[in-house]
Amino acid sequence: MMTPPSGPHTTLPAPAAPLATAWGPDGSQPALLRLLAGAAGRLSVPAAGSKAWPATGLNLPAPVVRHAQEERGTPWPQPLVSHYARYFRDGNRTAYEDLVAARQQRLTRAVVMALASDPGRQEGDGDEAEAWLDEVIDGAFLLCEQSSWSWAAHDDVFRRTGCVVPDLATPYLDLGAGEVAAQLAWLDHVLGRQLDDRAPGLRRRIRDEVTGRVIRPFLDRLDWHWLGLDGDVHNWNPWIHSNLIAAALLLVDDPATQAQAVARCIEGLDRFLASIPADGAIDEGFAYWWNGAGRALEGLALLEQATGGVLDGGLPVVRELVAFPHRMHIGGAWFLNVADGPARAAAALPWDMLHRWAVRLGDPEAAAHAAAMATGVPDPAAGLGRVLHTMLERPEPASDAPPLVAGTYLPSVQIMVARETGGTAEGLLLAAKGGHNGEHHNHRDVGSVVVAVDGVPLLVDAGQPTYTAQTFGPDRYGIRAMQSNWHSVPAPFGLEQGTGRDFAAGVLNAPTPERSQLELALGAAYGFEPRAWIRAAELHRAPGRITIADRWDLSTSAAGGTADVDITFLTAGTLILGQEGAATVRPDGIPAVGAADATPRGAALRWDPAAVVVLVDEWQLDDPLLADAWGPRLTRLRFRTPAATAPSPAFRAAGAFTLTVEATP
Repeated sequence: MMTPPSGPHTTLPAPAAPLATAWGPDGSQPALLRLLAGAAGRLSVPAAGSKAWPATGLNLPAPVVRHAQEERGTPWPQPLVSHYARYFRDGNRTAYEDLVAARQQRLTRAVVMALASDPGRQEGDGDEAEAWLDEVIDGAFLLCEQSSWSWAAHDDVFRRTGCVVPDLATPYLDLGAGEVAAQLAWLDHVLGRQLDDRAPGLRRRIRDEVTGRVIRPFLDRLDWHWLGLDGDVHNWNPWIHSNLIAAALLLVDDPATQAQAVARCIEGLDRFLASIPADGAIDEGFAYWWNGAGRALEGLALLEQATGGVLDGGLPVVRELVAFPHRMHIGGAWFLNVADGPARAAAALPWDMLHRWAVRLGDPEAAAHAAAMATGVPDPAAGLGRVLHTMLERPEPASDAPPLVAGTYLPSVQIMVARETGGTAEGLLLAAKGGHNGEHHNHRDVGSVVVAVDGVPLLVDAGQPTYTAQTFGPDRYGIRAMQSNWHSVPAPFGLEQGTGRDFAAGVLNAPTPERSQLELALGAAYGFEPRAWIRAAELHRAPGRITIADRWDLSTSAAGGTADVDITFLTAGTLILGQEGAATVRPDGIPAVGAADATPRGAALRWDPAAVVVLVDEWQLDDPLLADAWGPRLTRLRFRTPAATAPSPAFRAAGAFTLTVEATP
């Protein structure tokens, strides 16, 4: 059954200010002055020495312990101005950001090792505990000394001043600054007593730095773009606000300032939640759910704990958000990726957080999915706050498989995911997307399709390449992975899709419980009349077949186009062209789902050979993120149809083409 059911033209408006509506005056600064008294003591993560810590056994994974032991006593990662300046010089982000991440992950490992060796928690070696505390102290002090907590790619210093070094007088509050503030807040919370004993004065320095770099800029300025005051609310909003909640609760000692900061965070989260459609869809997709909606859930959990349950986060919009990840599941670590999302789930996702919310809200499918995906192994790449929660609140290992629901349709983003047989990754899966090209982190992907066999995508969306200055600059669509010509969409007269909300799909027929078909009018995505191009993507369960049927009547001018009408499909694995309108895509080199010794099936493609000319282009992947997902290459399969019936520049064409996909034996 498709969930939730919807008619072809359903719109689902988001509720206004859900937190203000649900919480009323309890979310205001005056009420928070009272509600937040003693808040730190009510959090589910306690300080070292609490009885909660020995109950976990602190069974740290061997790789984390080994890595921490190997790096202790060695020089810390040192991001330098030359690394910072590279973004402004040549667009490289990773030279700086990788070193920043390495420093923070080392500090997270040191904190959990200090917790594991805390002699106040259990009988242990005092010298060993002090050595780990010194590691924590050094890492925390290095962060306090670090000139900027902002990532160079976000800092406005170059735009304002022309300088390529951080401006200490005007700290920029971005994702990176929020992450550092939250990390320092959590380490101070769990190890504060030990820090006072071992390094008196450090906690005061931490508070001063967080106040000056994060809290005051947050309270004193209302021009941060991520606040969403202009109506454009994206994943920065909950990511930063939730980190600021942790910083305010754990590092701001003045009750009035603490209440003011938390009240401002509640207002910000409310803008994010008000932007979420009633079906809980995230236009940035599964990967960004974790650093958008997932961060909002973490912030709501902190607020609920800090206020002793007065600020209850169990709202209707939260229930739908909790369901989004499992609705996008293809199989194994594969998920439907749109926009800048990678196709495989990252290893450091906090599934335990999602599991807690799903259990609390009574969503058995979301709970089963989260439990099945959770490893219970804390990964420092997730951040210290998430690691501490995982160590204390990891779900029991799941004996059941993830739910792998038969079908989902999310009308707000016009996304359909349909599976041949619910409850198993075996067989065919079809995902189809409408939407518009003004979505956050947009790729020009209106009308795109993804097809998987036995849980492995074979007609694919390339996903996110490594970010550079070009990624979010004026030349974004010069990047191949963002172009419609390298998505599984049409290319009428060789045209790229346009950018912006006006370049959109119209839903002609939406999926129903009886029929897994999404029929879209795509013409407007290319600047034509909407019905100039119609695509119907359908999963036929009984025969085990997918059809992607295109028909077009391009009766308007195609300025800047060519005489060609192409229909493109991007394939992963090995493409083998056969005879008489046939091809096979084999998942060679792509991580499979299920038993490692199973022979993976492929996809058998069929079409009318008389209708088209077939063109094949290989994309050799030199980007590490893309190669990690897909192996050494992706292959573009293009079907070119007889096109121009009028002279340039006003080409005209009409036609139809259907691609059929089945699983190979």
